[in-house]
Amino acid sequence: MLIPRKTKLRCIILEDKDLVYIFSDGSSLGNPGPGGYGVLLRFKNYEKEIKKGYILTTNNRMELLGAITGLELLKKSYKVILITDSRYVVDGINLGWASKWQLNSWMKNKKDKAKNIDLWERLLKQTNRHDVTFQWTAGHSGHEENERSDQLATSAANGSNLVEDIGFEK
Repeated sequence: MLIPRKTKLRCIILEDKDLVYIFSDGSSLGNPGPGGYGVLLRFKNYEKEIKKGYILTTNNRMELLGAITGLELLKKSYKVILITDSRYVVDGINLGWASKWQLNSWMKNKKDKAKNIDLWERLLKQTNRHDVTFQWTAGHSGHEENERSDQLATSAANGSNLVEDIGFEK
């Protein structure tokens, strides 16, 4: 049974033994520029932090990769609440943009191709694998887990072990 419990975090935490929370953020130092993502994954009493940095990428790619990475880490299908400050990610799923682009051979309209197709495909695959609720939160507004995922993303972008973003197209 789900029991809502209000917290100081401006979101409702639901108590459910199989519910996973993913807090993700992306960062780009320049757009394009060096970038990174940060993910805080919470399941039961466990927490895991993940971050990775890239030599050259965009903010939107890092926002997508954060969400994807959190979902791909899950070994089996779960009910997930994914919280991010990226309207691009949340609206892309909740407003059906990504599904529409996919149905239209990845065209946004008759002449404009969608961007980040490789990542949208991976994210859509994960939304089919899990029962995911995407929630938006304002960035830099004191949301503890969002602030932490932002720190991880920025740290990754500033790191020395940056890798190539294979799918990035200039």
